[in-house]
Amino acid sequence: MGEFTIKMPDVGEGVAEAELVEWHVKPGDPVREDMVLAAVMTDKATVEIPSPVAGVVIWVGAEIGDTVSVKAPLLRIEVPGYDDGSSSGENEGDSPAAENASATPTAAVSPAVEARGAPSTSGTAPASRPSPLPESQKPLASPAVRLRARESGVDLRQVVGTGPAGRITHEDIELFLASGAPQPAASHGPVRNTHVEEVKLTGMRRRIAERMTLSASRIPHISYVEEVDMTDLEELRTTMNRDRKPDHPKLTILPFLMRAMVKAIARQPEVNATFDDNAGIISRFGAVHIGVATQTSTGLTVPVVRHAEARSIWDCATELTRLAEAARSGTALREELTGSTITITSLGALGGIATTPIINHPEVAIIGVNKMVVRPVWDGNQFVPRKMMNLSSSFDHRIIDGWDAATFVQRIKTLLETPALIFIED
Repeated sequence: MGEFTIKMPDVGEGVAEAELVEWHVKPGDPVREDMVLAAVMTDKATVEIPSPVAGVVIWVGAEIGDTVSVKAPLLRIEVPGYDDGSSSGENEGDSPAAENASATPTAAVSPAVEARGAPSTSGTAPASRPSPLPESQKPLASPAVRLRARESGVDLRQVVGTGPAGRITHEDIELFLASGAPQPAASHGPVRNTHVEEVKLTGMRRRIAERMTLSASRIPHISYVEEVDMTDLEELRTTMNRDRKPDHPKLTILPFLMRAMVKAIARQPEVNATFDDNAGIISRFGAVHIGVATQTSTGLTVPVVRHAEARSIWDCATELTRLAEAARSGTALREELTGSTITITSLGALGGIATTPIINHPEVAIIGVNKMVVRPVWDGNQFVPRKMMNLSSSFDHRIIDGWDAATFVQRIKTLLETPALIFIED
């Protein structure tokens, strides 16, 4: 019998540490070879760590939300018949078996979603607690499980969790309901709700918080909002979608905006740049790599349409569709989520009248798309219905002056309002 130490593996080139976002085991749990032990998150991807041996977990070295360095001890497993030749068990992670403990990239899903499929490791069926937990003691459960409990009228303090560290799973709630446990009597009329839920900021949400704080604290933003008449472009888009080839995706306004940005950047290359404020260096790029902020189940990600300057409307649409699907399914590669030189953010139908988007650091500009609405517009003789949309854009005021920001947006406005200009070669 010996102790086998599993260390944090190298989870990517240039990555020195990762955040622990999920434990699938706890001390005392049996594990089998290739069983997933934990999940860690790098800048954009979630990585599963499998076990190279079978045995029993005797120690874990980090808590969810902790940042763990590569090669740091992560957990120890007691392995029958294993002789490490030492009493401390600190060197097992350097053995050939440990080298084979590969880290497998997986869909970047939140702990709340992964916990839904996590197997019970206690080996015992959940049962109702003999007495309720005090209000000061919060049951351990994911947000999805808490929502399920509220919808089912289940008090989680009455349910025994069988997941890691006593986490309550969906299966625990199902078994609790199937056991016929008494539920609190339904009250008539409104009742007080004194519940307070504390959720630790981990994983993708913590990454987003860190990046937004960095951007807002280090970049002096200037925001500029301009109204754009989208009527002619919408007519063109409808026609192109009606006559598109079977292998072409349905066009949204984003491919048109991307091509308009490419043409505007050709006149003002200073907006297609990044700024290293530590070194005091501005990098202006010939390539236009447009990041498109995309909402996923784990938070906001920014897949990058690379070399938009060399793509047609249809090519931009195809690549944008592919990247958005990959981001939402968690299969996007690291290089598909990094390297943007300018970003688009769009809330679609929820876009509101105007927004003040935060720049994707270290870029110097971001273009925000707001909701399109039909409004009466005076044409010189009468009011006519037009499809109007605001562009809300932000710029790094250290690099981009207000005049230049306005000129850039006005150029985009001209191209969108006269869409034939988008297709004319300069």
